[in-house]
Amino acid sequence: MSVPYETAAYEPAESPESPEEHLARLLGRALNSFELPDEVIRRLDCALAHDGCLLSAHHSAGLHRETYRHTWLLADGSPVTLWELVHNTAPGGDAQHEVYVDEEELHAATSRLPLPPEAPDFELPALTQLWAVPEPRHVFAPDDSADHARRLLRRAENPDRPGAETAALLATAAAHQITQAFGRSGRSARAGLSFALYEHAFLLPDGREISLWEVEHTATPDGRHMCEVYATEDAAREAMDRRAARRS
Repeated sequence: MSVPYETAAYEPAESPESPEEHLARLLGRALNSFELPDEVIRRLDCALAHDGCLLSAHHSAGLHRETYRHTWLLADGSPVTLWELVHNTAPGGDAQHEVYVDEEELHAATSRLPLPPEAPDFELPALTQLWAVPEPRHVFAPDDSADHARRLLRRAENPDRPGAETAALLATAAAHQITQAFGRSGRSARAGLSFALYEHAFLLPDGREISLWEVEHTATPDGRHMCEVYATEDAAREAMDRRAARRS
């Protein structure tokens, strides 16, 4: 049985792991973790966030195999990915975990697994086909979303914040999601300044999605926290750079 590409959470949402804890648990259960290059492990020491996705799963005749992609976001904005193979060597046997630094090694390891004779389609599907399936960008939740939009716009202090037309659209919002965006510029990451960028994505009743980009920073004369809201990510990042440049 094949399972299509879907997000897989190893930990319950109410007890999330830090990037360091996620890495430690992955390496702790992998039989071949000692084979990973030291350079990769050193890079992961500065991870800011992580995500795990199920790529494929096959279960047949008591044998199973799943492949996972684990990605960490580093402080410099670059990602590092490790690939996990989970399988059993005998029907009903305990799961074994292996980890690899690229998909070619994952594919080679998968090809060495025993195939059940009654399931000729047990082989790993083409990963390129799995990755071609678009990953959902937002997972919306209904939670007084219209009021959330109103409060967000009300606390924005920048004069070029989205205006009445956007506010009217968001007054009908049915659901929303808040996520933090990483990859700050060198200027905005300067010591002594605090910048954070958040995307507030809203789902409208007609199925449209609208995002507002919130910048929280301390690049103010007295060092207090300030909130600015922009209609696009580019505008928000440009504002971060402008604020940081004034304090340079």
